[in-house]
Amino acid sequence: MDIDIFEAYESNVRRYGRSFPTVFTKSLGATIWDEAGKSFIDFIVGSGALNYGHNNPDIVAPAIKYLVNKNIVLSLDMYTAAKRDFIEVFVESILKPRGLSYKIQFPGPTGTNANEAALALARKYTGRSSVMAFTNSYHGMSLGSLAVSGSASTRQLGGVARHDVIRVPYENYPNQTFDSASYIDHVLGDPGSGIEKPAAIILEPIQAEGGMNTASAPWLSEIQRICRKHDVVFIVDDIQAGSGRTGDFFSFEFAKIEPDIVTLSKSLSGSGNPLSIVLIRPDMDIWNPGEHSGTFRGNNLAFVTSAAMCKVWSDRRFTTAVERAAVKLQEHLDRLVAKFPKCIEQKRGRGLMAGLKCRSQAFVSRVHDVAFENGLLIESSGPNRDVIKVLPPITISDDELNHGIAILDHALQEKTNGD
Repeated sequence: MDIDIFEAYESNVRRYGRSFPTVFTKSLGATIWDEAGKSFIDFIVGSGALNYGHNNPDIVAPAIKYLVNKNIVLSLDMYTAAKRDFIEVFVESILKPRGLSYKIQFPGPTGTNANEAALALARKYTGRSSVMAFTNSYHGMSLGSLAVSGSASTRQLGGVARHDVIRVPYENYPNQTFDSASYIDHVLGDPGSGIEKPAAIILEPIQAEGGMNTASAPWLSEIQRICRKHDVVFIVDDIQAGSGRTGDFFSFEFAKIEPDIVTLSKSLSGSGNPLSIVLIRPDMDIWNPGEHSGTFRGNNLAFVTSAAMCKVWSDRRFTTAVERAAVKLQEHLDRLVAKFPKCIEQKRGRGLMAGLKCRSQAFVSRVHDVAFENGLLIESSGPNRDVIKVLPPITISDDELNHGIAILDHALQEKTNGD
């Protein structure tokens, strides 16, 4: 396998190539192949950017048709037929069935673009500068997003001081007994707390990079109530946990909340094409024309594939299959937790966004290597990289899921016996 060109010319910052030292060539569904013809079950799927699997024919076919007909590919924020179709389908298939009413902003191609726009709008709307963010959070790699992320190694990037961020405990941090919502409510209402009222509170319903920490419905509902009480903008970062990852389209649906602002990206296009949006409570859409911009916010190919993705959520057969896959995955992971109690502490996550909290980073690293050798791609998360992330496509077949879990079981078994 010739990887010399990457080592010679690609920046030292590369990560996944080091973890999976092979050259991939083809992919379909939950399976990808390298140039030697070896197959791998993909439990990473573009770090959650390919929820609907690789080259999903129902999503890719409209894009191929669109391209061969010489249609618009890049349009800034001009009006195009593809953009109109996406907005219509998103409103009719995603927002209206859930009783949600939002304006849609196209800020740029990535999740951090969406979060930067959301933070800027919250500050403009309230006239305040600080933002309340949570322990172990992750919101992107641009400076504003880095500032509200929790990881120390992430926040140190850029060499610029991060100001105007109030760090507060996520649910169940640092232990199961601390009531972080009541703490937030108290310090925001106490003039002696020394904490000024922020423009916004930003959170992830599931902290993927933070270790698959999962917020409960009562806690999310209470955070929304606190935001309403104190006139603070409530931002939900649904970039990795949204677009179907938990079994519902939005990861916060189960809590029956309606955030002021929602950010979406990663699997929003359904195809791996970069696309992000900011969903804004209509009365908060106080942007002036051109006040926030981005060259690649008019990715029409992504509009086409995203519209195709949104349509499947109107198909009850599809949603039933996703629900079934989520139950099956959770059952598999429960079995692994019971089988390997000496190395797995607990199962984390929800739906098809799951993780296994293990005893050590070293153990996870060894399981990762054995899994790769046997045809499974997994990665770790958490501040100590001791959580095995399990992110199969939400459209994964039973055979692919069973095969991937069998490889993971084997890797856990081999490393447990070797310790």
